[in-house]
Amino acid sequence: MPLEELTKSPFILLEEGKFSEPLEAFAKAKLKPNIKYTIHDDYAIMTMVEAGLGVSILAELMTKRNNFRIVCREIVPPVFRKLAVAYKDWESLPIASKYFIEYLLQHKGDLG
Repeated sequence: MPLEELTKSPFILLEEGKFSEPLEAFAKAKLKPNIKYTIHDDYAIMTMVEAGLGVSILAELMTKRNNFRIVCREIVPPVFRKLAVAYKDWESLPIASKYFIEYLLQHKGDLG
């Protein structure tokens, strides 16, 4: 779905503080979303979308495996979120954290 199509419907914005990937994507494309609601909870947004109150952009991890009757579409151009992992000392990390970081480093090109 082209990002421009989302400007034609009421938009439900996830409140994320000072920086919002969806708002940045709209600005980069020189588009202005029709923001009707700003909500702090992904599940509340999915409930509102299910009720027909608007559209939203949410992380794919949130929209997978849910019981909401919503339709999820890929956005063109895609909206990505950069993540960072910080730690003080590699040796003091739990083994699960080490495996997770190693997985991220090995698959960074596959993760978006």
